Amino acid sequence: MNTKPIIAAPPTGRTQENVAYIRQMLGELRAVANMEGAEMLRYLIEMAYVEAGDIQAGLRPLSIGGNRDKAAGVTVKSAGKVQF
Repeated sequence: MNTKPIIAAPPTGRTQENVAYIRQMLGELRAVANMEGAEMLRYLIEMAYVEAGDIQAGLRPLSIGGNRDKAAGVTVKSAGKVQF
């Protein structure tokens, strides 16, 4: 098993600024959720905060497989007609 971390190039230019802004806002939201005692919400916001920091540091790619608008490995089947 390969335990070597995947190193991605950090985003550049406008994208880097946007990721930094998102991370800053997440930090503020985390503080609000913490003050309100919303533990699960705080945890989820914290995970997004860490993810944004990893993207900034180049430890994680901005998107999975370069597909920004597609879910990775998920097949979506049409629901068809709904009967009541």
